[in-house]
Amino acid sequence: MNVVIPTEDKQMQLIKEKVSSGERLSHEDGVFLYRSDDLLSIGQMANEANLRKNGRKVYFIENMSLYFTNVCEARCAFCNFRKDQGDEGAYTLSGPEMIEYVEQHFHPGVREFHIVGGHNNHVPFQYYVDSLKSLHERYPDVTLKAYTAAEIDFFSRISGLSYREVLQELMKAGLKSLTGGGAEILSDEYRRKMKVTKADVSQYLDVHRTAHNLGLRTHTTMLYGSVEKHEDRISHMMQIRELQDETNGFLVFIPLSMQPISPKASIRRRNSAFEDLKTIAISRLMLDNFQHIKAYFINIGTQLTQVSLTMGASDVHGTIVKERISHAAGALTPEGITREDLIWLVKGAGRIPVERDTFYNEIKVYE
Repeated sequence: MNVVIPTEDKQMQLIKEKVSSGERLSHEDGVFLYRSDDLLSIGQMANEANLRKNGRKVYFIENMSLYFTNVCEARCAFCNFRKDQGDEGAYTLSGPEMIEYVEQHFHPGVREFHIVGGHNNHVPFQYYVDSLKSLHERYPDVTLKAYTAAEIDFFSRISGLSYREVLQELMKAGLKSLTGGGAEILSDEYRRKMKVTKADVSQYLDVHRTAHNLGLRTHTTMLYGSVEKHEDRISHMMQIRELQDETNGFLVFIPLSMQPISPKASIRRRNSAFEDLKTIAISRLMLDNFQHIKAYFINIGTQLTQVSLTMGASDVHGTIVKERISHAAGALTPEGITREDLIWLVKGAGRIPVERDTFYNEIKVYE
């Protein structure tokens, strides 16, 4: 039973002292926080850590999510987005077809295209290069944040090119940043259980390391709430933290709450609000070398996102326009949100909304 009351536990007091003095938390500390029911103390510490880094500012971006193909050779147990070639609903869009879609939804405030998709081995690597090139030529002022580390590994396999060579080709086509997906839980045991046949743990990290060494700033995620243990989540955060110590190339950490396959699934098949808030707060506390922790409203809902802004989150993602992957997996949230609603949501938490670009440069502050 979860009882939300302050604790006098000695280890919690020691962790509070570490947070106050800016001392790094250990694996043991992180696991203890996950096992604690004292959400208020955990959230308060995360709020303190976030205010030190970002003050009362909370960031968002005007962006669009784009999916060139849903055909995928991988069969991850948690994915309901993928299709086999020839399945009903399977598609692979050409550059002109994607531009036609974008034209229907685009407005001049859009600053970023967030591009991910299936690992479609029925088309060559050049298809993925040309997809970016067509968008970059038509919308040169919109940042292309495209492909996961798992997709980069897949491109390397189908092309015979190294990670570095793949990234260089994509950068020539207009790539400016990698998305954070494909991390799931950075545990080989987890990946076996969940049939994650795409990039393994070392490959995921190596793609991001290579991207950082080429000057790309990237994003990273953690998909939690299935078969992993609390220890696995903390190990995941610590591996990401170590790479950030090495490269300082990550812009933001994004905890993603696992969605059930069916939108009709009962609440018992979903992460609790308690667990979602705790994960955001613990992410803020463990990842002391990350500037931002994102609350992803698509997975946790707008109201919980608002509460998370007092528990360590400093980013509410963006307007998106028709998200598909989480919704294919059973998300009950809106597929997108307006700029006005995002501003209202942030102000409602007593914070200052800041419109940003992909790299957290401030575009406009809404005092």
